[in-house]
Amino acid sequence: MLVLLTSRCAPSKMTVVGPQDPNVAYMGRVGKPSPQAAELYWSGTSVKLNFSGTAVQARLKDNTGKSFYNVILDGDSVRVIQADTALKLYSLASGLKPGKHTIELFKRTEWDKGTTTFYGFEVASKVLPPDLPKKRKIEFYGNSITAGYAVHDYSGKDSWEGTNTNNYLSYAALAARHFNADYSCICKSGIGITVSWERWIMPEIYDRLNPADPASKWDFAQGPAPDVVVINLLQNDSWIVNLPNNQEYKRRFGDTKPTEEFIITAYQNFVKRIRGKYPNAHIIAALGNMDIAREGSPWPDYVQKAVAGLNDAKVYTHFMPYKNTPGHPRVEEQQAMAQSLIQFIEKTIQW
Repeated sequence: MLVLLTSRCAPSKMTVVGPQDPNVAYMGRVGKPSPQAAELYWSGTSVKLNFSGTAVQARLKDNTGKSFYNVILDGDSVRVIQADTALKLYSLASGLKPGKHTIELFKRTEWDKGTTTFYGFEVASKVLPPDLPKKRKIEFYGNSITAGYAVHDYSGKDSWEGTNTNNYLSYAALAARHFNADYSCICKSGIGITVSWERWIMPEIYDRLNPADPASKWDFAQGPAPDVVVINLLQNDSWIVNLPNNQEYKRRFGDTKPTEEFIITAYQNFVKRIRGKYPNAHIIAALGNMDIAREGSPWPDYVQKAVAGLNDAKVYTHFMPYKNTPGHPRVEEQQAMAQSLIQFIEKTIQW
């Protein structure tokens, strides 16, 4: 059961661990505007600490109050925090057995739902060194499927609200944990490569640190480059290109429906951008598991033609089977996607 934590009174003799302390480990694109603060935007970003002691807390403030985090204690996702708009100290764990423990805050919600500022941990006892860097890194570019949108909503409403969305149980995060890989997730519900339901398309935000700020650019040379990049986009394009009265259709295409050639070229151009950032990465052009992957869909053929035209031996296609159920993929369908992707990577890529 998901349990919502509230701020609690701090135990005595707590050790304060600032956000820029070298023992604090971050995963994903994290902003560091000052020595006293770190900013978490993207789904799947996390902050982690090893410590020896009986209790740990975190000081957080969110700009909307709609950001949710999984609390992962000793590798087990045990609780959920909803970060408040007021700066608060949250009890993450208490009454622990003495000895080494690991605590991690994992952002389960999307960037448009809120940005959280992390002001540090407080631990009852001693801070321990971080884990050694992982030997593998995998990065995802995706839409709501990759975000884990509505994975917990079995009501039929297909709603992202509250704790329904959970990137931790997306196929992307599941695959990353299977390979014990460092994980980066660049995703947004409703986004496409040529057109989106909202303002931005992925080629316009893929290189941002803060996705809401066009001037905020990610330094792709920061840290190790990913060994594997998975691109799972075009689901939203596949719907909107058939809606000539849609506002974003009109803004992107005017009165002319995009041709197959236009779509293929746009896809190739995006893959080329990723290749330009990561010259040595294996790139998987994926689709699925919503109706873009159904039998008779032309979109897998578009992607196959796009990849073939790139003449790049380290760019592959992988199409995850159509789930053939309403709405977004639920937990078990995300698990099936993860298994499909894992099997493909194990069979195809040496890393």
